[in-house]
Amino acid sequence: MTLRISPTPPRSAVAPTPAPGAGQPPRDNVDTPLRGIRPNIVQSIRAFRVQDLQDAASNLGQHFLYANLGQAQSKQDVLDMIAQQFMLPTHTGKNFDALYDSMTDPLHKSGPQPGFVAVLEHVPANAKFDKEAREQLLDIFRDASDYWGDRKIPFRCFYSFL
Repeated sequence: MTLRISPTPPRSAVAPTPAPGAGQPPRDNVDTPLRGIRPNIVQSIRAFRVQDLQDAASNLGQHFLYANLGQAQSKQDVLDMIAQQFMLPTHTGKNFDALYDSMTDPLHKSGPQPGFVAVLEHVPANAKFDKEAREQLLDIFRDASDYWGDRKIPFRCFYSFL
């Protein structure tokens, strides 16, 4: 299984310039917004900008996964949009277990992974996707973070609510 990287968030219409040191092996960059952030965590995006997180992932040679869930109204919408925007297999949109499975074991078995920075923007907060559903979704990402942490692979997920 090959992980396909999501396209740049729609906010950035200008093609990014190569990062300093592009073409060199990934390394920890002291200027990265990820400095001081645990390598395996799920947290609110807070003051981080998506483009900065994408640039940091690129500088570190890590996969960047982005999903804008602003149009999602239900659990099924959320699952479908994550599967589509993360470019995961179609079965990922079936349920939370399938989402977890798609982000863990098949990727691990496909070869060495450099790490992941995932962004879930505008997670819905409505009657069809209530607090319990939001917590279940974030628990899937926490479990994936733990899975990769057990394998010494960074997995950071940042989220925001609509």
